[in-house]
Amino acid sequence: MRSIRKRWTICTISVLLIFYKTTEIARTDEHQDSPLNGDGELTLSRLMVNSSDKMLRKEGSALFNHAEAGWKINSSLALEIRKDILRFLDAERDVSVVKSSFKPGDVIHYVLDRRRTLNISQNLHSLLPEVSPMKSRRFQTCAVVGNSGILLNSGCGKEIDSHDFVIRCNLAPVVEFASDVGTKSDFITMNPSVVQRAFGGFRNESDRAKFVHRLSMLNDSVLWIPAFMVKGGEKHVEWVNALILQNKLRVRTAYPSLRLIHAVRGYWITNKVQIKRPSTGLLMYTLATRFCDEIHLYGFWPFPKDVYGNLVKYHYYDELKYKYFSNAGPHRMPLEFKTLNLLHNKGALKLTTGKCEQQ
Repeated sequence: MRSIRKRWTICTISVLLIFYKTTEIARTDEHQDSPLNGDGELTLSRLMVNSSDKMLRKEGSALFNHAEAGWKINSSLALEIRKDILRFLDAERDVSVVKSSFKPGDVIHYVLDRRRTLNISQNLHSLLPEVSPMKSRRFQTCAVVGNSGILLNSGCGKEIDSHDFVIRCNLAPVVEFASDVGTKSDFITMNPSVVQRAFGGFRNESDRAKFVHRLSMLNDSVLWIPAFMVKGGEKHVEWVNALILQNKLRVRTAYPSLRLIHAVRGYWITNKVQIKRPSTGLLMYTLATRFCDEIHLYGFWPFPKDVYGNLVKYHYYDELKYKYFSNAGPHRMPLEFKTLNLLHNKGALKLTTGKCEQQ
């Protein structure tokens, strides 16, 4: 009797497990393929469900589902995303702290290392904007230009420059790659590490002159310097600030708010995209939703090979190697890309990964 009862118990548990797994699979399929709901809007957390991104890690992947021909903006979805992001941050305000935020001598904690502090210097304070550099600004089309080698031989330069507002990342060189990346720069980021990597840490006059020349090409563009993230780049920030002041360079400096990176991460995490620290590219897209009606992404490709198996450089302009596939890295680039590609397929943004049509 005990044996019969035991077998009956095992059978019952097995049936329940099968029923549970079947229900979960059905829910997952519904979650991933959810149509527009009754009011014509997509539920963002359903749209951006964090399913496995293992296939995309493999190099560019044959499962890459991406169509650029016939792409059309889904204005209602783009507006819904803007409204949702505004619940977490206001890019007009959070894009930069302003003069009234601090006074010289104030001590603040680094955003990603609360144990360490930074003193607000006189030079830094003098370069803080009086008001947000993006206050009351609005554009019909914007380009956010990443730095992937996928841009090489793309012929996207003219198309990029045709947008109303162009955002670039990490002070990447443009003149010698103009046919592929364009030259227009309205808003450009510069991590402090760029000083060491691209300008020799300002060790000599030649390095400093090269940097000054690069900034002189910006002509009233916004130079966005994340000065408050982690300790280690403060001397580079001070050197940059000093060179801007000494040479009276025509750039509008901006320094992101102390809450920005956590607010951006909070938005994506809440929408089921389990990023670690958002990359510069994802940060710029998130900010751009505030003041751009239609966003086009270029140079976003986090894989060492393209869909045809051709090698792709990490940056279009240097020999830096791919390092972020380890879980120890601060970013989850393939997951970010997968999410942006999903938004492209839904019409919320346009992600260009191939050659551009010649204008």
